[in-house]
Amino acid sequence: MSSPAIQSALQQMQGLSTQAAQPIKGEHIATAVGQGSFGSELQASIQRINRLQQAANTKAMAFQAGEPNVELNDVMVDMQKASVAFQMGLQVRNRLVTAYRDVMNMQV
Repeated sequence: MSSPAIQSALQQMQGLSTQAAQPIKGEHIATAVGQGSFGSELQASIQRINRLQQAANTKAMAFQAGEPNVELNDVMVDMQKASVAFQMGLQVRNRLVTAYRDVMNMQV
């Protein structure tokens, strides 16, 4: 790979990383700790995962419909974000279930 090609690929990767760090339109990221209960935080996380999946599906449908302003790489990035978020949510759920079972099996 030539030096200009490497620089171009590096710039694309940096652009994608900044785009991935930006919140979805209408999404509020809470930075304060201890503001809500565990249940409300869990519900907010599930809603964020749901919004990511809906946004990815909407963009995929728009790409399939042939809309000119929807790029394939944007669709793939959004689908990957939704997939990673879902896998994270699944792992959290599995850990919660395991912790619940451990507590329920404790001798009192």
